[in-house]
Amino acid sequence: MSRIGKKPVVLPKGVDVKLDSNKLEVKGPKGTLKIVVKEPITVKKEGDSLVVVRPDDARENRALHGLTRALISNMVEGVSKGFEKRLIITGVGYRASMDGKKLNLALGFSHPVNIEPNDGITFEISKTQTDVTVKGIDKALVGQVAANIRKLKESEPYKGKGIRYEDEVIRRKAGKSVSGGK
Repeated sequence: MSRIGKKPVVLPKGVDVKLDSNKLEVKGPKGTLKIVVKEPITVKKEGDSLVVVRPDDARENRALHGLTRALISNMVEGVSKGFEKRLIITGVGYRASMDGKKLNLALGFSHPVNIEPNDGITFEISKTQTDVTVKGIDKALVGQVAANIRKLKESEPYKGKGIRYEDEVIRRKAGKSVSGGK
C-alpha cells in the first residue's frame, strides 16, 4: 500500500468538494480548482476528509494512487492557503518593477523583459525591487511561472548575477588566477 496514497486528505473549514464520477472540484476561499481522476482510481468522501482508493496492486495503479492523493492535497491547500515562490534578483542594475499587473524586469539586456501573468497568478515586488514573489492557488502553475522567470537569466557561478530561488544556493567558482609565467 502506498504510504502517501493511503493517508486521507483532511478538508479544512471553508473548503467544499464536489464529486461527479471521475471529476473532482475543490472550492475554497481563494478560488476553485478541478481535476479529472484517472479511471481505475476512485475518490470517496468520508466525513470531513477525502480517501483515494485503488482497485489492485498493479504497478500503474500504485503510481496513480500516490499521485492522485498528492494532487488532491495540493488542490485543497491551494484553495485554502495558496502557494508562493520567491525569486531574488542579484546584479548591478538588475531590478523588477510592476506595470499594472505586468512584471517588468531589467536584467542587463538591451531591452526590458515584460511578463504577463497567467490566470490565477499574481506578482509582488519588495521595496528594494530585487525580490519577486509569484503567488497563486495552483502549485504546478506557480512553480512553472517561477521557473520561466528564473530561466530568463540564471545565476552565474562567478559573480552570482542573475535570478535565483530564495532557498537556492549558488556554488561560486574562483576567477582566473595570475600565474608567475615567463
